[in-house]
Amino acid sequence: MSTPPDLSSLRFNGDGLIPAIIQDADRARDDGKPTGRVLMMAWLNRTALEATLATGFMHYWSRSRQKQWFKGESSGHRQEVVDWYRDCDGDTLLFTVRQTGGACHTGYESCFFQKLNRDGSPTPVEEEPLFDAKAVYAKT
Repeated sequence: MSTPPDLSSLRFNGDGLIPAIIQDADRARDDGKPTGRVLMMAWLNRTALEATLATGFMHYWSRSRQKQWFKGESSGHRQEVVDWYRDCDGDTLLFTVRQTGGACHTGYESCFFQKLNRDGSPTPVEEEPLFDAKAVYAKT
């Protein structure tokens, strides 16, 4: 039986949550160095964090659905943890992951696909979705 992780240096907010930035560990430039594209930001509660560390795959807390979820449970687009870090205050986490498929529920590689002008207006999206979100998340 393994020892539970020491999470005492982490500062969960008043709702028992901690934000996590999810970054791609595998995408590489021509020189082979990772680009580190930010894929998404999500929330974890203690149970989701413990499940992530126990399985090696990302689990989150859905604030809208008020339940824990496993990334890829519907789509199959899982996130395998490579490394994880805490910030200097212990109130934000960063995970580098190997992403299977797209990270965004809209079909894009990253949730951050919409570039904005300085005035806040959107620019044309310069990438294509990786998958058809309506087909992947169709209710059966």
